[in-house]
Amino acid sequence: MTEPRLTVAGDPQGSPAGGAAPPDLAELLRSSARGDQQAFAQLYDAVASRAYGLVLRVVRDPSQSEEVLQEAMLDVWRQAARFDSDRGSPLSWLLTIVHRKAVDRVRSAQASTRRDTTYHQHNQPVEHDSTAEAAHASMEARRVREALKTLTQVQREALELAYFGGYTHTEVATMLDLPVGTAKTRIRDGLIRLRDTMGVGQ
Repeated sequence: MTEPRLTVAGDPQGSPAGGAAPPDLAELLRSSARGDQQAFAQLYDAVASRAYGLVLRVVRDPSQSEEVLQEAMLDVWRQAARFDSDRGSPLSWLLTIVHRKAVDRVRSAQASTRRDTTYHQHNQPVEHDSTAEAAHASMEARRVREALKTLTQVQREALELAYFGGYTHTEVATMLDLPVGTAKTRIRDGLIRLRDTMGVGQ
């Protein structure tokens, strides 16, 4: 079934001309399910204003909201045959699809931001002293984890963030709500104890 070409004629927030009887949305959906593009165009005109307002409240960006509206309405076109009037009103069914598409756009943007942040954190230089470098070069992760069990809880907590998490001393201090100097001391003491436990020479 050929998909309709959707265009925003003027402002998507605009309302249909007043005075006309409200269209039968259920019938327009049924006709759309049969491939009637004219019926779908009427459906689009009837619901675009309310659907756009819903998307805008979720996405909060007018330009992106127009894109999401187009994508959501194409989903409505593809799924029109699934509408069941016994399970709810046509407007409620349609707006559920629109809302889901808007939420998906926001979640996608948030996930992209998290990926960028994680990449930045994992690819910035980490301040390790010579003991950390020796440990990193000479020990397998499993052996290090076993040796970590010999540390105090505060040493292990700080060292795991720095060694396995890849965080800088400043970031470790922020995450543990400590002064930077205290975080550095815990990391250094933990590394010295690791060195002694695992027999790594200075």
